[in-house]
Amino acid sequence: MCSSGGDRVEKKLTAKQCRTLLEIARQAIEHAVQEQPFEPEPREEKALNMRNGCFVSIHQKGELRGCIGNFQAELPLFREVARMAISSATQDPRFYPVQQDELADLKLEISVLSPLQKIEDISEIQVGKHGIYLEKSFHRGVLLPQVAPEHGWDRDEFLKQTCIKAGLPTNAWQGDDADIYIFTAQIFSEK
Repeated sequence: MCSSGGDRVEKKLTAKQCRTLLEIARQAIEHAVQEQPFEPEPREEKALNMRNGCFVSIHQKGELRGCIGNFQAELPLFREVARMAISSATQDPRFYPVQQDELADLKLEISVLSPLQKIEDISEIQVGKHGIYLEKSFHRGVLLPQVAPEHGWDRDEFLKQTCIKAGLPTNAWQGDDADIYIFTAQIFSEK
């Protein structure tokens, strides 16, 4: 599902637009690994020039190898994808930077995000449809919509894991001072 409203993609990206974004992400990573600057060619498609948040996930042999993104895009989507791809490959603190000899083994996945929607009742969270963004004090954690189904989590486990991601106790989502937001994403990956 794609986002709606404002200066954001209002309907799903086409298969061709998804392929274009995946190609841009792949080129950005290849250039970054070779320590060469990369600036994607300007795009005419309106949907690729909207300012959507996005995440770029890198997988290697079925395991996560990097994932970075944001909810507030400062750049058109095609440029934001390039920026997040480079960050995922070189700046995810959980992993060492991607190396040249790994490039052929990487599979890229892009999640184009809807706006965040604050919720008051966790029953609004639909596992498999929504991602969760949680804030409490100075802690923040996010898990994308595809994460819960990939791990077989129910809603409670999804919330617990989001707390862990934020560096909080697993029940921190239950406090009055915890703000929970949901979002959807159009998710697509390399074959």
